[in-house]
Amino acid sequence: MKKAILYLNQFFGQVGGEEVADHAPEIREGLVGPAMALDKALGNDVQVTHTIICGDNFMGSRQEEAVDTILGFLNGLEFDIFFAGPAFRAGRYGAACGHICKAVKEKFGVPVVTSMNDENPGVQMFRSEMYIFEGGKSAAAMRKDVGKMAKFGVKLLFGEELLSASEEGYYGRGIRHQKWLNPEVPAVDRVIDMLLKKVRGEEFISELPMPELDLVPIAPAIKDLSKAKIAIATTGGIVPLDNPDRIQSASATRWGKYEVSKLDSLSGGVYKTIHAGFDPAAADANPNVIVPLDALRAYEKEGRIGSIHDYFYTTVGTGTTQAEAARMGIEMVEDMKAAGVDAVILTST
Repeated sequence: MKKAILYLNQFFGQVGGEEVADHAPEIREGLVGPAMALDKALGNDVQVTHTIICGDNFMGSRQEEAVDTILGFLNGLEFDIFFAGPAFRAGRYGAACGHICKAVKEKFGVPVVTSMNDENPGVQMFRSEMYIFEGGKSAAAMRKDVGKMAKFGVKLLFGEELLSASEEGYYGRGIRHQKWLNPEVPAVDRVIDMLLKKVRGEEFISELPMPELDLVPIAPAIKDLSKAKIAIATTGGIVPLDNPDRIQSASATRWGKYEVSKLDSLSGGVYKTIHAGFDPAAADANPNVIVPLDALRAYEKEGRIGSIHDYFYTTVGTGTTQAEAARMGIEMVEDMKAAGVDAVILTST
């Protein structure tokens, strides 16, 4: 009998919602939540023996501690494969699944399998490190996603022939294997066949797929900065101390704008960063290192720029999906254009 272990966040581990996202790692013997569906899908020859649960915020803000604790749980346990998720579109959850799978794979040398939607930032973060199956948008796809993970897990455990990433249903890892066709087809014949299909407008599959790039045209230069109205935007998570818009510390779906029309700089203790991806000490002590209002005020007084927009714009970049980042960026720009902003200084961390 082969043995499996499943990692879940606090929600799917049935601890609670966002209010307990700081839940410390724990391990439970037996099946919790999706572990029951996974155990059933794995069949009679593989058993899920333990469920590990950790809050998304705990993993995001105290990653090293969380990973070390979970690896400690696993020391001495017998298991042949490690599963995590499915994480759907939940960015923090996807990143957590990726971090723990990577650590388990490196320490214990067992196969690791997870599942995420293509909009989950964890896909790009970890696809080269592990098997990440193409998952649904929400928990409505739970049974289907768990089924794909389980089916592939069984193939791994029992040495069955593995097909290509697209055929199995996981995201390509950038690994290319030599494959002998039966019957054999020389490369020259394959490439001519693809070329003829392309000329005829027929569908064909390239043996070397190229990534699609989203190219954004470069904006025209500002002719006279001394007359320009400049706004500041940041993905560094600088917010008023109480974070009034409840912007998430990772995998952000919210942004805020805060008035600075009467300020020459941002003060520590009044503003802080809620970003979970770096040590906040320097930014909390002096928020101007992320949002350089003090330097821009100096330029404004010197006449090097016309004026500073009355508001700065902020969100968090770590773990944020490309789709959410694009949406928030468009919303910010629409607001800036309505206020007559000519250019934006975008700062990160």
